[in-house]
Amino acid sequence: MPTKRDLLAKLTRDELLAILEHFQLTADRRSPAAMLEAIAASKKAKLGPLLENYSRERLQELCRALGLDSSGREKAVLAARLLGKAPAEDDPPAPARPAPAQGQLPLTAPASPAPSPPSPRPQGPLTLPQLERHLFAAADILRGKMDASEFKEYIFGMLFLKRCSDEFEARYEQNLAKELEKGRTRAEAAKRLDNAAYYTGAGTFYVPPIARWTYIRDELHHNVGDGLNKALGALEHENTSLEGVVTHIDFNRKVGQSKIPDARLRDLIDHFSEHRLRNEDFEYPDLLGAAYEYLIRDFADSAGKKGGEFYTPRSVVRLMVRIARPDEGMSVYDPCSGSGGMLVLAREYLDEHRRNIKNLALYGQESNGGVWAISKMNMLLHGIAGADVQNGDTLAEPKHTEGGELVPFDRVLSNPPFSQNYSAANIPFPERFRFGWCPETGKKADLMFVQHMLAVLKPGGMAVTVMPHGVLFRGGKEREIRAGILDADQLDAVIGLGPNLFYGTGIPACILVLRAPGSKPRERRGKVLFINADREYTEGRAQNYLYPEHIEKIVRTWEEFADVPGFARVVDRAELRDNGDNLNIRRYADNAPPPEPQDVRAHLFGGVPRAEVAAKQPLFAAQGLDPQRYFTPRDAAYLDFAASLGERSELARMLRQDAGVLARREQLLNAVSGWWTGACKTLSDLPKTGAPMVAREKLLTSFEAALRPIGSLDRYQVAGVIASWWEDAQNDIRTIASRGFYGLVLAWETSILAGLEEPRGKDSPLDHPLVTRLLPGYLNDLAELGAKRAELEATIKGATASEGDEDAEEGEPEEGEGEEALSEEQLKALKKQLADAKKAIKTAQANLTLRLREACTALSGDKARDLVLDILRGHLDAILARYADAELQRVVAAFETWWDKYRVTLTSIEADREVASTTLRGFLGRLGYV
Repeated sequence: MPTKRDLLAKLTRDELLAILEHFQLTADRRSPAAMLEAIAASKKAKLGPLLENYSRERLQELCRALGLDSSGREKAVLAARLLGKAPAEDDPPAPARPAPAQGQLPLTAPASPAPSPPSPRPQGPLTLPQLERHLFAAADILRGKMDASEFKEYIFGMLFLKRCSDEFEARYEQNLAKELEKGRTRAEAAKRLDNAAYYTGAGTFYVPPIARWTYIRDELHHNVGDGLNKALGALEHENTSLEGVVTHIDFNRKVGQSKIPDARLRDLIDHFSEHRLRNEDFEYPDLLGAAYEYLIRDFADSAGKKGGEFYTPRSVVRLMVRIARPDEGMSVYDPCSGSGGMLVLAREYLDEHRRNIKNLALYGQESNGGVWAISKMNMLLHGIAGADVQNGDTLAEPKHTEGGELVPFDRVLSNPPFSQNYSAANIPFPERFRFGWCPETGKKADLMFVQHMLAVLKPGGMAVTVMPHGVLFRGGKEREIRAGILDADQLDAVIGLGPNLFYGTGIPACILVLRAPGSKPRERRGKVLFINADREYTEGRAQNYLYPEHIEKIVRTWEEFADVPGFARVVDRAELRDNGDNLNIRRYADNAPPPEPQDVRAHLFGGVPRAEVAAKQPLFAAQGLDPQRYFTPRDAAYLDFAASLGERSELARMLRQDAGVLARREQLLNAVSGWWTGACKTLSDLPKTGAPMVAREKLLTSFEAALRPIGSLDRYQVAGVIASWWEDAQNDIRTIASRGFYGLVLAWETSILAGLEEPRGKDSPLDHPLVTRLLPGYLNDLAELGAKRAELEATIKGATASEGDEDAEEGEPEEGEGEEALSEEQLKALKKQLADAKKAIKTAQANLTLRLREACTALSGDKARDLVLDILRGHLDAILARYADAELQRVVAAFETWWDKYRVTLTSIEADREVASTTLRGFLGRLGYV
């Protein structure tokens, strides 16, 4: 019979933590072993009432892990079985239980009339921040010993193996229950269930015994790398759809002069054992896919230049997908699919627009075997089992053929490798390259990929691809190919992107929008739209970013296919031919800002030109500002600054407090409040409707209708506000749809507490709005304690600083000189106060878990809903304020520029110079020099 310690050893870290907190036991919460020892040694830690709050599936899993019968549907029976208190439902009566061996703790305390502790509140689901932190910590186990490009496959492989095993176990439990209900014995059921057909037909991989996580976790302690390799090989052997996906991962591969030691691999296994990865454990269904994408992005970031080989930033992909507009019934193909992001977001686009995602065929090909395997796992972890992603060189060996012909597709989305060489010898399907062949050397294969995409388009099809700028203007064979594509009228648009958006290269790239022959709409025929969006980005520290408003502006300009001064221009074929088919974007859409006007008369004699003020009138009107309040007339052509503007430093404050500006901001906020009333109804219905994408469409459309008439933000900015909000809040909204408002509160709580245990990055979990709203007094107390500690540390440091700075100049008083020195007794008292302050901070931080959980438990259904909606509204207000403040800053900048240009005139400078010169001559005269 297993002991209490045996049972505890099978619990997860979160389960141990919950027991520890429930019985208010003390232990190092970072160490599962320490928590286990504290619980095992505690007589008051009675596990019975807590076990009955576990799910039936979890109790059955624990029974199997301990070698007990896991049959039966009653949780009380299963819990009693784990505690050795009851026989299985169909077993003969058990003999009297023997006393535990000496030194062995019983599973339960001796029977006594002591009251049972209250049932603990259910634990929150596994959240995206928690899972991201978990995966990052897994990478940390190997990070430093090898490059990200080397160890990423181990993390991906371990994650995939754990997920497959957990899903298999869930399906096994369901099938076992069905078999037992039919009257079969457990042995008969187990024999029948050892058949792959039970699982593969239901969309689950069959996991053979040596690949099951329970075996890996409990039995694999020696030759761990070999055991993991065998597990992956067995998994692939039993599931033909995984052929080549996981067996290339070699846990015995040498890195430098040695392979990864067993101890390190065991650390990785133990780490992945902390969380079960079933759908029911996640805050929303596609959580694992989102976390996997995070992991890919993190590895791309760590890999630097190599990261660009397999990952295209999500914002760029979203832009391309919005232009392509895939729909149900279509086929989408990526000939250089990398990690599969284009295909995943094409499917997500359909989901966002409430189309049938099951009626979308996805195809891809990737030349790098390791990256291809990553993409296959990416598809599977996103729940996309039917994607046909092949491994091979698209130019030299296109895989998607049928009857000796290339398979055509409705949409092609791709980011091919830039500037590659290729070989024309024996290249199959040479008819793909009907416009010409690029030079085989000189790294100019880009237009070969473009021609392949054009060759596989269905009638009416569209291709959207990233390309380097060189394909737009290089001469020779490439110019001939461009001319052929233009003559065939297959180039729809050229979109220039900003610099440093992609991993591995800081140079700007462009997007080509291409169509199948004869498929352009009538109004676009014989024309090409040039969009110069190289200034549409937000600067980051290491990389720049496309934000929703940038995407919105580009997409809407492409949809409207019209000239936009300084941004876009429609050019006909004749003009392109006259320019030698040079497609340099700036030649047609020059977005260079106009030079700052300089009025010579104003520089000489002062005054702000009325013409410059009038040119800024649309900006001022949008913000509700009447600029005449800050000027007085000088003459028909010039204005003077009003006397109320005394200093330049006062401009920003006065403009931000302008009555018209404040009224316009109030109007904007009132419009948001009116919209929010309807939005609350839509969000409140989510737990019943379970349809976040229906809510998305309603929220985005109604927000634009509510705010655009105000005019303080343009249409792209309005769309950017709500799109940014949705992008940030969508995971929370998905959780509301799947688990309700209280479920989201629990998910937030879980993420906050996990973040406190494993701090990572600059963001503090204490800054989460759930903490700031529920525990403001606690945060104030913590801040006061922190301030007191800092003050004491500064005082002690000053008192104990070495006396007599040798570098101080002779006679110069030292810092603190003249102040009374602290005595030994005073210094000792200060140090005791500092120790007490540190202890108080530690105690307060340790109490956070209990206080936060008490505050969350006190939230009723309506209170939880109102709190969540208030937090979501606060986030929206913050985004709106950021956009509105940026526009108001443009107003302030205009006034500050006029002040800098015209406030000080040449005549006043000359007058000041004359005064200074006269004064200097007087001084020199009195000194006898003149």
